Amino acid sequence: MTIYNFDEMIERRHSNSLKWDKYQGTDILPLWVADMDFRVSPAITHALKKRVEHGIFGYSRPPDELIQVVINMLKEHYDWPVEKDWVVWLPGVVPGLSAACRAIGQPGDEAICCTPIYHHFLHVPARSNRQLKTVPLQLEQGRWTFDFDALESAFTEKTALFMLCNPHNPTGTVFNKDELQHLASLCAQHNVVICSDDIHCGLILDEYKKHIPISVAAPEIADKTITLMAPSKTFNLAGLNASFAIIPDRHLRQQLTSATKSILPSISPFAFDAALAAFRDSEDWRQQLLVYLRQNRDLLNTKINQLEPLSMTKIEGTYLAWINIEQLGLDNPIKYFESFGLGFSPGKEFGDDRFIRLNFGCTQATLIEALKRLEIALTCHRQ
Repeated sequence: MTIYNFDEMIERRHSNSLKWDKYQGTDILPLWVADMDFRVSPAITHALKKRVEHGIFGYSRPPDELIQVVINMLKEHYDWPVEKDWVVWLPGVVPGLSAACRAIGQPGDEAICCTPIYHHFLHVPARSNRQLKTVPLQLEQGRWTFDFDALESAFTEKTALFMLCNPHNPTGTVFNKDELQHLASLCAQHNVVICSDDIHCGLILDEYKKHIPISVAAPEIADKTITLMAPSKTFNLAGLNASFAIIPDRHLRQQLTSATKSILPSISPFAFDAALAAFRDSEDWRQQLLVYLRQNRDLLNTKINQLEPLSMTKIEGTYLAWINIEQLGLDNPIKYFESFGLGFSPGKEFGDDRFIRLNFGCTQATLIEALKRLEIALTCHRQ
């Protein structure tokens, strides 16, 4: 078996990297946007080289083999029997979420999501002439989950869409079957379509947890669901923009595809080739990645819980940590941490300014250095 070196330090400065070039010319460690600092699997590199050598990069269609590989993967990992026609290819999960907002309901209708949440959820409804309504998640026994009483009170006759994020960004919760069934029941009672962003489904860090698509948890509402997935987060392919929606209901599929016409670009042949190599040939790379990310998570969890007054809950999935900094009382936490060489995502972007988000999809050497800097920042703050 090939052993992959996730400790390899790859220089990403001056590579047009959004993540690294944000702090170009500084010593700030970028721990913000959700892409990883790891080299992709050799199978993906080989597939892309083969495409380059072909030398023609015209309009592309999803390979039949890729569609079948995705169907096989969904059956193997989630016991989800998906038909070929249910798969709709999209140039990214965020465009899929935006398309769902445009496709479901009428102008002025409501789309609900639970905060904190990935920041695009907070913006796409207004850009689709829909009204956003947010319901806070609640912390129960050190784990973020739904407040079902508050959620039920939020539904109105104008509610058309519920936007779910599972595994959850930024809190790291992997919602269980009971939670998903309860949510599905509420949406069914109010005739609300669910659009679920499952982009982190391949990154379950808690070995006792399993990702469950909401259509699998509650098959009775499958015809009212749009499930968005992609290889991008799991296999570090965010810049290639290939994703897909699973939509069992033909009418709902037509609504979504109609909402994307003349708006979304086609998907590049590079993206299709990389997706096929990821899902078909890179499972051993993914398994070793999970081991490495678990080590990073455990290192981070141990250290943060020693750095009072910071706190964080255990991360069940994703490579993102949601860290409570409220007791520091900082007026501008991002600027303060940047002054110590740390580039975090502000919690305000996700709907809760008491927190910061830290991306630990990096080498352990980078994470250890970041934690040293964080300790210095807290020591200086106390003084």
